[in-house]
Amino acid sequence: MIDIKDLIENPEKYKASQRARQADESAVDALIAASEARSAAITRFETLRAQQKAFGKTVAKAQGEEKQRLLAEVKQLAEDVKAAESESNDAQAALLKLQRSFPNLIHDGVPAGGEEDFVTLRTEGTPRDFAAEGFEPKDHLELAERLGALDMERGAKVSGARFYFLKGIGARLELAMMQMGLDQAVKAGFTPMITPTLVRPDTMAGTGFDVEHDDEIYRLERDDLYLVGTSEVAIAGYHADEILDLGRGPERIAGWSTCYRREAGSHGKDTRGILRVHQFNKLEMFIYCSAEDSAAEHAKLLAWEEEMLQKMELPYRVVDIAAGDLGLSAARKFDCEGWVPSQNTYRELTSTSDCTTFQARRLNIRERTQSDDGGRAATRPVATLNGTLATTRWLVAILENHQQADGSVRVPEALRPYLGGLEVIEPV
Repeated sequence: MIDIKDLIENPEKYKASQRARQADESAVDALIAASEARSAAITRFETLRAQQKAFGKTVAKAQGEEKQRLLAEVKQLAEDVKAAESESNDAQAALLKLQRSFPNLIHDGVPAGGEEDFVTLRTEGTPRDFAAEGFEPKDHLELAERLGALDMERGAKVSGARFYFLKGIGARLELAMMQMGLDQAVKAGFTPMITPTLVRPDTMAGTGFDVEHDDEIYRLERDDLYLVGTSEVAIAGYHADEILDLGRGPERIAGWSTCYRREAGSHGKDTRGILRVHQFNKLEMFIYCSAEDSAAEHAKLLAWEEEMLQKMELPYRVVDIAAGDLGLSAARKFDCEGWVPSQNTYRELTSTSDCTTFQARRLNIRERTQSDDGGRAATRPVATLNGTLATTRWLVAILENHQQADGSVRVPEALRPYLGGLEVIEPV
């Protein structure tokens, strides 16, 4: 959630954030009104409760008819207190509901607008000129089938559309890529973690997913559990309701998990191959840090993602995602989009988000700070960030960019040690 105190003190910057997101800026005024209503309801309840306690002492001293009269007043006062408590609880619930639906405050410099309004920060590498090499590039599905790496037909037979079997060199290639990413993460100080893929509703909602209305999420109604679309969800919930010691710096976790997305609303889009599927594997970086360190950590996450892409020898561009496409939790998001020759365009391969203290407020994750004037240890919400280090979709770019005229695929040099020194993947 956003910091309601900051919103009340600085409403205009939150309205500007909403305008950049192409969202309703009147939600700011609604939050302020709800906060005022909550304060008034709490004050009324506490005032009546204090009167009730004081009145009780008066009744105890009274006798005879006076006591009977006062007892009748006590009964009415008790009813008033009960009603005021209910109103106070309702007002707090109403404010919380508004807070939980209000998106994070964007960072300065985030492009305004929607999905198409991203800004390209830079382009790295040069796409191959296949025409100059004398052949037409094949798409990843045709390549993978010839290499014996992928079986979409049997995936659909077993599980339905947009499921698949990675097999042979396809399975080895994904595991090699993921292991290379994990080695890089460990070297950078990340703790490896294999995470649960089923989480409770409060964990899913705590990271900013709308469990009531998000059609992307798979739900197991019988168990009231959700399949995650990223290990970010489980890792964010790992420290829920805890106080962290970040005195020695950020806590960094590399989560390896299978991920699930319904891909609702994407009918007819990218149905060929494994660009947009219901199940995939992903290595996700996640960071807990102090709020003032989040921007610097975000830059590091982007650098680590680019390091992996460069090891894969892939042309890519870095884009600054527009405010209206950030989702609820992110204050800023950078995507790295790899070149896909068969589509003659760039497609998202990595994404890294700075969620500031938004998720931590929802999940009650805090850090200790220096003691206050009374000698008590103070706490405050931490910041959380996430970023993709490798995922199944990368196979699309690897196969297509490194294909050769005979249908074989050259293995990127950095990946070869993870495939037993294999330099070229030959058709079967």
